[in-house]
Amino acid sequence: MATAAHLTPEQVRRRSLQSGTIGAIVEWYEYTVYGVTAALVFGQLFFPNLSPGIGQIVSLASFGVGFLARPIGAFVAGHLGDRLGRKSTLILTFSIMTVATTAIGVMPTYDQVGVAAPLLLCVLRLAQGFAVGGEWGGAAIVAVENAPRARRGYFGSWPQIGVSAGLLLGTAAVSFASWISGDAFGEWGWRVPFLLSAILATVGFFIRLRAAESPAFLAEKAKMDAELERRKAPAAVVFRDHRKPLLITVFGRFAEAGNYYLFTTFILSYVTTTLGVPKSYGLTASMIGAAVNIVMIPVFGALSDRFGRVRTFLVGGALIVITTWPVFALVHTGQLWAIVAGVLLFLALGHAMVYAPLPALYCEMFPTAVRYSGISIGYQMASVLLASFTPALASAMVLWADGSLWMVIAFAIVTTLIAMVAIAFAPDRRDRELDEIGVHSAGPAGASSAPQPHRGVLR
Repeated sequence: MATAAHLTPEQVRRRSLQSGTIGAIVEWYEYTVYGVTAALVFGQLFFPNLSPGIGQIVSLASFGVGFLARPIGAFVAGHLGDRLGRKSTLILTFSIMTVATTAIGVMPTYDQVGVAAPLLLCVLRLAQGFAVGGEWGGAAIVAVENAPRARRGYFGSWPQIGVSAGLLLGTAAVSFASWISGDAFGEWGWRVPFLLSAILATVGFFIRLRAAESPAFLAEKAKMDAELERRKAPAAVVFRDHRKPLLITVFGRFAEAGNYYLFTTFILSYVTTTLGVPKSYGLTASMIGAAVNIVMIPVFGALSDRFGRVRTFLVGGALIVITTWPVFALVHTGQLWAIVAGVLLFLALGHAMVYAPLPALYCEMFPTAVRYSGISIGYQMASVLLASFTPALASAMVLWADGSLWMVIAFAIVTTLIAMVAIAFAPDRRDRELDEIGVHSAGPAGASSAPQPHRGVLR
């Protein structure tokens, strides 16, 4: 096996892409398994003393608890990733996620240990959130920093399939566990998908250990000790000198952060508890939608290289706004084909189109020295602001509206419009080398963290 020092540029790109993509798939599998099982059985397993409706909301709220730890994970992993390296940081986040997920698979329920069960569940969920908080930024960066300049959108889009691939594998694992356990799914079958993560983790560890650091980071790290300004925490530099790109990163996610969980986690709960249809309907729709989403994300990533990140994103946002009502109208029929068509419409077009360009777009807004911190903090701040409790909030909206979906539809449209406004202010740097970004930038709009002879504007 070739050592990192003897890898060709093509080998470095391939291994980096594999590390970012496979690692993201495994971590999002582990993250998805929690969301699916929370929607299906966690209410009765960990919150049985509550009424079914309230228990379902609390169960979905426990899903949101993990998002609270994501900004902390982003700060810690961002600091380590910008100072020590992307590779070692990604291995750390991967380890934390796998240990937490496996532990959930063997933990006791409320009937066995009482209130300690939901408390332990929330602690492990926080550990999952911490790991994911540092995962996305690193996976995106190792792909984008090692990509050819003209293909950064395409390379950066590959780790983005991790969410849907994880959704597909996680949902398939839950379906398989439900099939083999039958009526005993609530007793022991739900544990199977969590325990299977240990097998997937073995593959992920091997892939990540083979990856190499990007030349851009290695070159930047070599200069750090010689520059006093670099000694400051990367997060502090981001908040001081890169506020505009940070805000764009936060609000740009509003089109997909919460909406993704509306059309996956919330839909699973809605079709089973409100519509009263078999849970297999929602699971089937999620798996088919995720499979097509996996195919479409690299396509739109490549299109962003040709037509621009911002243009690709805005078209996708417009599609979400236009199709939100028809999608929910299809789901509300309770028919299997309609539920599948609705979820497919969102994941294959609108979501894929806004999600694919983000890694390249975000990486192109921050200089190398603070890139991990900048994109991780912004990305995960959006998760807390919007995505964290969206499934629980949507369930509450349905109750408030006496079963109507109009509040949920309005929520999806308004948040998408906010994202479109934010991304409209993002710069187009497709033709810039990553190590040039921030060199002549300073001030609140986005500055280099290194001392500069004069203050310029973001460009």
